[in-house]
Amino acid sequence: MTDTAGKKILIVDDEPDVVSYLKAFFEDNGFSVTNASNGREGYEKALSEKPDLITLDITMPEESGVKAFKDLQGNDATKMIPVIIITGVALEFKKFISTRKSVDPPVAYFEKPIDRDEVLAKVNEILG
Repeated sequence: MTDTAGKKILIVDDEPDVVSYLKAFFEDNGFSVTNASNGREGYEKALSEKPDLITLDITMPEESGVKAFKDLQGNDATKMIPVIIITGVALEFKKFISTRKSVDPPVAYFEKPIDRDEVLAKVNEILG
């Protein structure tokens, strides 16, 4: 078992049901959790709360996950925070971001609905 107690995860997703599900899932596994409902709020929370890991949806109102990811990667204060994409458009996004030379790719991609065991294994690998 890896020591992930007290590690903070920022969930950025506009769907309240997804946020509630992921929040309960991560808290049940010993993580501290905070959340944001769009890309701009997620970016601001990443700056202010310094999470250990961010889960990021791509399709959101106000500001997309693509813009938030670029902003996170472009700021020295946040570019080292690992980002896991959890979205309904994972494959399309993976193809898109893989062609960008200006940003590093996210550490992982998961399509909704997620496989809890796969996501937990990846989070523990990154934070353990």
